[in-house]
Amino acid sequence: MTATQSSATLASDRAETGATLQLLGADGSRHTASLLAAPAFQKPTDGLKSRELFAAAHVIPKVTSETVPGAPADIDWDATLDYRRQLWAWGLGVADAMDTAQRNMGLDAAATRELIARTAEAARADGGRVAVGVNTDGRTEETLSLDEIEAAYLDQLHFAEEQGVIPVIMSSRHLARAAQSPADYVRVYDRILSEVSTKAVIHWLGTAFDPSLAGYFGDPAWERAADTLIEIVTKHAARVSGIKMSLLDAQAERVVRSRLPEGVTMYTGDDFNYVELIREDADGSYSDALLGAFSVLAPNASAAIQALDRGDEAEFSRILTPTQELSRQVFAAPTFYYKTGVAFMSWLNGHQDAFRMVGGLHSARSLPHLSRIVELANASGALERPELALERWHGMLRLDGLLKGDAA
Repeated sequence: MTATQSSATLASDRAETGATLQLLGADGSRHTASLLAAPAFQKPTDGLKSRELFAAAHVIPKVTSETVPGAPADIDWDATLDYRRQLWAWGLGVADAMDTAQRNMGLDAAATRELIARTAEAARADGGRVAVGVNTDGRTEETLSLDEIEAAYLDQLHFAEEQGVIPVIMSSRHLARAAQSPADYVRVYDRILSEVSTKAVIHWLGTAFDPSLAGYFGDPAWERAADTLIEIVTKHAARVSGIKMSLLDAQAERVVRSRLPEGVTMYTGDDFNYVELIREDADGSYSDALLGAFSVLAPNASAAIQALDRGDEAEFSRILTPTQELSRQVFAAPTFYYKTGVAFMSWLNGHQDAFRMVGGLHSARSLPHLSRIVELANASGALERPELALERWHGMLRLDGLLKGDAA
């Protein structure tokens, strides 16, 4: 069953609200869809068992702040932390200060540190799990030596561990520019991992998310780059809890997953193919997940894993497969603007008062693109408060002169 067919099946199981969504085609043409009721998902009472899920969370700026390109991030901490509490309530861990939080796209170094510290404090109070990004972006220079790259990584690693959270060693633009061979990657990761006090996750981010990372791990071909990654992980298996792989290539992820040392987890970062990767393969292998998509889809993801916990793979597929088409729309090329769709869905679902993003990134997607998100979210059961979503979406259309008269 395709994602579209599964979405139609899930939609047919849900009652219509009686309201009608006004929608735009890619060419600006108009069409409508019946607004569907939200699925009756329930929060878990005893956590999620069969898979470990992390949602990469975004940040919410103050509505009246200077949310313009180049301005320092001015974050609404109450709304931002409440969003993380919702993720914990659904049984998901929070991956913070990652790409979804606009690292290198609006979230400055000072705000990054404050975000990590505040989320860690909230997690201690709520009993939530937190992983945070560790990178070299505390240094503003375009180029750094390998020694300077190691120092920049270690500065953030030590800060993260002081907060008691799981460090995620992110792919570094500085290292991508400076490395001359796979050996340079081995050297830098050896240095970082030698100072990890517990265990870290290594994030391999593909060029769809950041074109400046081409050739990461020393080769543009993922097969040869994977050899370097596996060399690093095998050498430091006692200090590496998992790999987050974000190449948007399901087969590549399966191959790397099969080569991981025992005890090292694969966290899928594939927002295009997560359903098949989380589902168990014939050989018994599967991926856990660390996804920006699950920030948008926390109730759906939680309900799907609860079904797996009950041994009901069919229900897992029925719930999660319809969301795949929505995620592909949110992460459509240029993929690095997916953060706009994450914030848009947060606004539609009532988690923030305004559709605003740090750095003005809320303007990065077109109205037809956002309309398709609305349409797919409605069909896949990702609108948590459908009537509010309709009110906000139609208000946006009115603001742009596209909806007049008595339309709801």
